[in-house]
This record gives sequence, C-alpha cells and structure tokens, in this order.
Amino acid sequence: MTEIQTIYGQLQNILSVKIESAPDEWDRLFNVDFFIKIGEKYIGLQIKPVNSGIQLPEIHKEYTLQAETHKKFTEVFGGKVFYLFSTKVGDKKEIANKEVIKEIQKEIERLH
Repeated sequence: MTEIQTIYGQLQNILSVKIESAPDEWDRLFNVDFFIKIGEKYIGLQIKPVNSGIQLPEIHKEYTLQAETHKKFTEVFGGKVFYLFSTKVGDKKEIANKEVIKEIQKEIERLH
C-alpha cells in the first residue's frame, strides 16, 4: 500500500498524468506494476521498495532478469519501462531515484 501511495501521491501530481495499476497479466508477462497511457501507447512503471537490506548487486540482478520482459513491453506498447525506488524518509515513503521523473517526462513528450 505504501508503494501505491508513493506513486499516486507523488508521481501522479508531479507528472499531471493518470497512473493506473497494471493488469495481473502485465505484471506476469512484462514485470510492470503500473502504467501511464499516452494516446494508444503505454509507459510501464516497476516499483521497488529500497531499504538498508537491499544491496546494489540484488538490484542489478533484477534489472538483468527483467530487461527482456521490459524490452517486450516496449515492442508491444511503444513506451519504455521505468524503475521507481521508494524509500522511507522519516515516517513517509518517497521516490528515492527522483532523476527518473525527468526521464519519464521525456518519454511522455516523445509519445505525444
């Protein structure tokens, strides 16, 4: 639930676009948790909680494992898949990799 609040509460407001939960099939086939619809194309979002217990090698391993499914998503739906990392700051969840927001904005512009 906290990842959903991170996405809907922060990213949706920043980007001024509707973010929707991906169908279960997309999660299984493409490793996508959420999507943004731009015309007839879609941008995928993969959400990962990050804390002191998750290490860089684990994140890299997951990128590698999911790279092929994310490539297939782009081939089918036209948009890229972006990783968003949520982290706890005080008692709130925040987007840890805020630089990805600009990348998502560029992809939205490209698909328009």
